[in-house]
Amino acid sequence: MKILIINGPNLNMLGIREPQVYGDKTYQDLVDYITKIASNYQDDVTVFQANGEKEIIERIHQAYFDQVKAIIINPGAFGHYSYAIRDAIASVGIRCIEVHLTDVDHREPFRKVSVIRDVCEKSYYGKNFVSYKEAIDYIHQV
Repeated sequence: MKILIINGPNLNMLGIREPQVYGDKTYQDLVDYITKIASNYQDDVTVFQANGEKEIIERIHQAYFDQVKAIIINPGAFGHYSYAIRDAIASVGIRCIEVHLTDVDHREPFRKVSVIRDVCEKSYYGKNFVSYKEAIDYIHQV
């Protein structure tokens, strides 16, 4: 299955950014983890990271033309306020799963809001890298 993993702003700083919150694993560790999980399913997976809203929107649009079957997105802070990313997801008609490394429901109040959740089939959060595994497993179960 052709899957696109989109990681939003600051995820490239894993291992450096607030290790007491996000742990000491690096972004490359995350990419390696995702690649290993996807290989168990023999998925064709692309992992993309951008700190800019424009780049994320353009990659979502490109997924349509690339015939991607599912998007797993960790929008980072954009998930709390980017209606433009929400609309991009809605516009392409591709299955989409939202993930977050931390438990956004038990952090700052603004993190409890997800403007993309209504255009995603499911959300996984609070289990660090395992949130991605659960999303990949879900795509294959449903």
